Amino acid sequence: MEIVKTTENLEKLKQNIKDDFYKVPNLKFDIDKLRADFNMVLKKKKFNTLGIKNFGAISLNQIPGDKSSTEGHNVRGTYWTVPDEKGKEVERDKPIDESKYTEIVPEFKGTYFEEVYDTLKKHFKLGRVRILLKEPRSTLSWHRDPEPRLHIPIITNKGCRMVIEDVCKHMPADGSVTITNNTKYHNFFNGGEQDRIHLVACVLENPFTNGRVQ
Repeated sequence: MEIVKTTENLEKLKQNIKDDFYKVPNLKFDIDKLRADFNMVLKKKKFNTLGIKNFGAISLNQIPGDKSSTEGHNVRGTYWTVPDEKGKEVERDKPIDESKYTEIVPEFKGTYFEEVYDTLKKHFKLGRVRILLKEPRSTLSWHRDPEPRLHIPIITNKGCRMVIEDVCKHMPADGSVTITNNTKYHNFFNGGEQDRIHLVACVLENPFTNGRVQ
């Protein structure tokens, strides 16, 4: 299985990536188990919305022994956006030391999510891992992040699309893993009539060599 495991294999992964959506080969998870355990976790934990419309997050990992690292604005983190016609980029929210997030949250222990998390950690250097909610008929801001993201869609529909610069793609909920170049300006919208649920991880070693455009 040709998947990056550590820093020494990062160059091999870079050679395989041709665009800003990289579907990881030969790596799939059981979507039925993910959905079943997602519903089980929802009975114990609720989405953190920060009071933001159409947004929600549940943290899968935390700074060891620090429950507060999964609360408040720790579920979001720094991003950059161009909010108005002036065209000036501004920084939003608080910086996060992603490398400190190494311990699974207790509510996920013994679930299929723990198996997925342990498998992903063997192949990628990860920061925060979250279950992210995008409500129906809603969109994110046009923004960029400090690092790429790894996506495993759990619940989605054909109206869910990610746009990176001028490229728009749908990621199906079939157990596959896609790494997206979030260091470029991008957006995600849910044009359907059901919630979109993705497992999303911060990837701390950037495999993309084509840079970003501000």
